[in-house]
Parts: sequence; structure tokens; C-alpha cells
Amino acid sequence: MEYRFLGKTNLKVSRLGIGLVKIGRDEMLTEIDKSDLLLNTALDNGINFLDTAACYGNSEEVIGRTVSHRRTEYILASKAGHTVGNQNGEPWSAETIISSVERSLKRMKTEYLDLIQLHTCDVQTLIKGEVIEALEHLKTDGKTRFIGYSGDEKAAEWAVKSKIFDTLQTSLNLVDQHSLKYIGEARINNMGVIIKRPIANGIWDSNLTNRDAPNSYTSRARKMKTLGPILDAPHDYQELALGFVLTNSEVDTAIVGTGNTEHLKDNIKLVNSKLRLNKSTVDDIIGRFNKFDDNWLGQT
Repeated sequence: MEYRFLGKTNLKVSRLGIGLVKIGRDEMLTEIDKSDLLLNTALDNGINFLDTAACYGNSEEVIGRTVSHRRTEYILASKAGHTVGNQNGEPWSAETIISSVERSLKRMKTEYLDLIQLHTCDVQTLIKGEVIEALEHLKTDGKTRFIGYSGDEKAAEWAVKSKIFDTLQTSLNLVDQHSLKYIGEARINNMGVIIKRPIANGIWDSNLTNRDAPNSYTSRARKMKTLGPILDAPHDYQELALGFVLTNSEVDTAIVGTGNTEHLKDNIKLVNSKLRLNKSTVDDIIGRFNKFDDNWLGQT
């Protein structure tokens, strides 16, 4: 497995991380053996970046029950901001964020997080500053080592320009490329760059119809595919999608969400092959997106 330093944090992270929203489903807790196999397979094969969130159902509890005994072997990242569990406070308040992180620590059976990220709050919330003060308080108290922002578009750009955060988690894939405008500046500011949704839910390789919302991932893929085959593209969709993200030198790690151990093994095999796309292929993908981009925002 290839590793990169996550910006100014100097945390050494695997280029393939694992997104853990899917292990938050009820069945992954009741059938804990499946989750145990998934997470331990990830660790045994060199994945050391685990990404979850307080609002991902039972995800944090599953982590605590399956791999907390291996805590020194992985970088643990979570997110906060929404009210979760029995919280009665207001979303995006300092009180909510601090109590959410304390809940996360208990659920994952750890004394600290390596990274806590604000979970897609808007620019106005960032400017107000209360949520940032809460993160800094958590860092001072030793409950997290580093702080980050997770989101897209204008709020992500604000987070980059503020130079407050240690990391940025943002979307990048074949049909969602606006982050190319600001991840370069993030690198200049020595922020770690974490990419979410790198395979775009497999949308390019699925059955596309004309009934999708105009701003949906499927609508974008359908338009981009009207230009014919991508130049010099590999035949395998996962190789194309992950290759597009990991060929970008500004990306430290790409997190792929899965609850399926066999899918995880396939992704590990791909990344271990040091997949890189030709410049002609990358340029073709970017050119298609720019040609049809009509102020596409986020994922719908």
C-alpha cells in the first residue's frame, strides 16, 4: 500500500481510505462478524485511514466493537455538527459539537480522535466562528489531534482560504470536479486533502436513463458519455474512477465507502497496482465535465 503525509498533520495515511457510513446500518451491528471481517481485512492489508461520522448510524459503535484493540494501527477521523443520539441542543453550536465528540470517543472506545471534521456546514456557520472555536477547544483538551472541514463548493473554498483547518475533505470524481479549483490552494496551504465519493457511486458504469434530475450524477454522466469512449481509458470502471482521483498529485487519500469485504479487496488490489491514468485520459475527462458544466452543485 502506498502512503502519503496528510498535509501539515504529518500523519502517514494510506492512499486508499475506507468510508464507514455503510457499516452504520442496523444489520452491520446485529451481524457484527461481517463488520469485524471488513475492518480487520482493511487493516491487515495496509489501509490505515478510517472515516466515519457521529450521524452515520451505528458506525462508530461498530468500530469500537471490532477494532478498538488495534487503535495504534489506524488514523481515526470522524465528523460532528448535527445533533445525534439523545442530544437536545441546536445543530452547529459549540455545545453540540463538543458533546458529539465526547459521545464518539465513548462509542469508539478511544481517548482521542486523530481528526475531527465539521460536517458540511455552510459558509455563514463558518464565518460565525462558534463551530471553529469548539474544534480548537477539543484540540486543546487533547480529544482530537487535528481539525478539518468536510464539504464542497463555496464552504470548502472558504475553509481553504481561512488557513484555519489542518485538512479538507471534499468530493472529486468523473462527474463532480469543482474541487479542482481549490484543492491546489489547499496543498499550497499545507492542508491534507481527503477525497470523498471518488467512484461517484459507480454511476458512470450503470444504466443511465432520461428520467433523472437534471443536476444528478446520472444526468451528468449521461451527457458526458455522449462524446463517446474516453481517450485511452482502462476498460474497468473502478480503475478509471480511482485512477482519475489518485493520479492527481494534490490528493493524499481517497475514501471509498463499502460494507462488502470482497469489494474492499478489489479496491486494495487496484490501488496496490499503483494505477495511474495517462494525461490524455485525465484531460479528456476534465474537458467533458467543463463542456457540459451548467453550475452543477454537489451530489443530488
